[in-house]
Amino acid sequence: MKNTLKGVGAALCVALPLLALSQGSARAAAQAADPALVQRGAYLAKVGDCVACHTAPKGKPFAGGLPMTTPMGQIYTTNITPDPNTGIGGYTEEDFARAMREGVAKDGHNLYPAMPYPSYAKVDDDDMKALYAYFMGGVAPVQQANREADIKWPLNMRWPLKFWNMVFLEKGAYQNKPGKDVAWNRGAYLIQGLGHCGSCHTPRGIAFQEKALDESGSAFLTGGLLDGWFAANLTGEHNVGLGRWNDQDLQAFLKTGANRHASAFGSMTSVINNSTQGLNDTDIAAMSTYLKSLPPAGGSGAPPYAYDPQATKVSLNRPANDAGARVYTAYCMHCHGVDGRGFAPMLAPLAGNPNVLEKDPSSLINVTLNGTQDLVIGGIPAPYPMPKYAPVLNDQQIADVLSFVRAGWNNGAPVVSAAEVAKLRKSTQAAR
Repeated sequence: MKNTLKGVGAALCVALPLLALSQGSARAAAQAADPALVQRGAYLAKVGDCVACHTAPKGKPFAGGLPMTTPMGQIYTTNITPDPNTGIGGYTEEDFARAMREGVAKDGHNLYPAMPYPSYAKVDDDDMKALYAYFMGGVAPVQQANREADIKWPLNMRWPLKFWNMVFLEKGAYQNKPGKDVAWNRGAYLIQGLGHCGSCHTPRGIAFQEKALDESGSAFLTGGLLDGWFAANLTGEHNVGLGRWNDQDLQAFLKTGANRHASAFGSMTSVINNSTQGLNDTDIAAMSTYLKSLPPAGGSGAPPYAYDPQATKVSLNRPANDAGARVYTAYCMHCHGVDGRGFAPMLAPLAGNPNVLEKDPSSLINVTLNGTQDLVIGGIPAPYPMPKYAPVLNDQQIADVLSFVRAGWNNGAPVVSAAEVAKLRKSTQAAR
């Protein structure tokens, strides 16, 4: 027995240094990678907007800790710096690829699908290799322990995610579609894969799965509610989608966060700030080509929007007769105009804005309550961010003004209730 224990101890004494050596060797090999490969990985990490989710407010890049609200409770993003103790410094390239594509960490535990690994499953081997090289050799290690999720038992158990993956995870890198040109396929690869646009812009089912992962599903990119925001419809739908946007409109939005139809807010602000503004023109054009090819889907079935200022103009001339018009006159009109057309792209239009026409008013309520983060393009903050009105206006006033806006200029969208405002006020304030 003593000899057996002595043998086990000796084996451990050999195995543990070998394990540490193998982990150190993995990182050392990545650090020694071709600088061009690391640079390519940095670009791909920008496509994936990795820094936005894996960096907490005032935190160090990629060190994790950002709270994310899910239907089960709040989770916190993880440290993906190459720190060997608290980050991914001990990951081999195979470990890294498995986490990215299958949502399984090095120690075998399953990641929550808030990590968009169903999208990253489509990333090809060459791009995965470049990403690994960047995260191991181009990112500064940060020692910061990961924070446990605020999810109560039994919902915090991870083993059911194995079955979730069996049902909902589609394995295999993106394959070019026959009959589609280079730009379309490149755009599809970026949108469906690293760009993971469907993670926010596709509605989710009862198991928190995206209802479609590509254009073959009718729900793909038709808009989705996530973390208090309604991510917009990206199909060719005329009113709430991109049907009235041309390629130049869409490319301008991806590069600057604003165009003649709308301005970015909510989670999309960080996408513009950290990701799309830094992409090359060829990739931006490819993404636009793919998105503009998607047929109309979703929406309310309302007739195509046509601008009509007359009824709203009358209301604003006599604001004392309309509670919403009174609020609009006092707080909104100086930026968005009597005609509702704003001063695009600096100040967003409200007339015909897809976010205003959307049936779900969550984004409008949220942005009115909590304002917007600064769009920062080329290092310069946008001069007129939306202010927060939660401290200024009560629930009924916000409901009144949003109902006025959604009815005005022939927008024809449903009214907003004070109860809807109160619910979102409570949830967004609790998350802060």
